[in-house]
Amino acid sequence: MATEFVNKIHPEYPQMIYDALDALQQKEGSNKSSISKYIESKYGNMNDAHSKLLTYHLDRMKQTGELIFLKNNYIKPGPDAPPKRGRGRPPKPKTTLPQGTEIAAPKPRGRPKKDPNAPPTTKKPKPTSVPSDLAPVSTTGRPRGRPRKIRPQPPQNGLE
Repeated sequence: MATEFVNKIHPEYPQMIYDALDALQQKEGSNKSSISKYIESKYGNMNDAHSKLLTYHLDRMKQTGELIFLKNNYIKPGPDAPPKRGRGRPPKPKTTLPQGTEIAAPKPRGRPKKDPNAPPTTKKPKPTSVPSDLAPVSTTGRPRGRPRKIRPQPPQNGLE
């Protein structure tokens, strides 16, 4: 069976993928399973490595820009489609500015630097701490903040 597969003449995988996309003629593209089914129907039973090879070639063609992967479908890029920006692709060409044009400095990021010529600031004195017994009581008569924890009294004489 392996010799039977080797003896069959198959085009290269990228060509088979292009043929499948042309034959399926779906506007929104074709997914991997429909491409695989078309290749198997046209070229007969493929070997066990067919799915791995198809996945490899689809990924490689997607990375090189030969195919566009959109919404789980593979599409051939159109002639008027702009080139895809991303990894492995050259940046946009920069336009040259007319001579004599001054470029403004970019806006600084982060916290502004301290002025070295500014006079030193004086620290505010901390108010003296007042013992909690003498702390001012609010107008309601209750002290401010969370009340202290009170340990429960153990029962006396075994009665509760």
